[in-house]
Amino acid sequence: MIKRIVAIGLVVIGLTACGTGNQGEKRSSVAANDLDVYNVQQTTVEVTEGDFIYRLVSKKDHYKDEEVQLYAELEYVGEKDEIAIYHAASPFYFPMKEEMRGFNINYPMNEPLVETILQQGEPYREEYQRSGWYSDQDEEEYQYFMKDFLENGFPNGYYIVNGFADFYVGPENEEKDMYRMEGQIDFKVGES
Repeated sequence: MIKRIVAIGLVVIGLTACGTGNQGEKRSSVAANDLDVYNVQQTTVEVTEGDFIYRLVSKKDHYKDEEVQLYAELEYVGEKDEIAIYHAASPFYFPMKEEMRGFNINYPMNEPLVETILQQGEPYREEYQRSGWYSDQDEEEYQYFMKDFLENGFPNGYYIVNGFADFYVGPENEEKDMYRMEGQIDFKVGES
């Protein structure tokens, strides 16, 4: 029985790999002049909650033949010299949506418990790392889009990032102060 399941799995993987021949067509399926319809609203957002400031930043509003550069920062502005925060693999999440196609790009995260020490007044920064996932149950066009995105970078489009910092403060066995600080930025990719 196990051999049969493994064999079926290998066939599914093989068929999925065979269906990726027209990626180039999908990458260019959004015409560059279609980008003109969209106006970038903000490339930087700053949110303050309690003793913390969360920043979400795109270094540019429009990327042409270059790597998209996004980052998030968390700054402690309280009275202590430093404070420990607890979070998953990173306190920062970068889920986004490509609006022209209506495709969501999830931001999966490993969830160990990690402690990070923030120094007062010194922003803790992490650069965006391209991430996402899809399955053979998704629409074919979405599968092509995600495969292209993961292998080659951002296809032409208008992207809205609904980023957030998710962490808590508080020693073990005591009440924890939970934080989920959210911000939204946008940017374009492609010629216009």
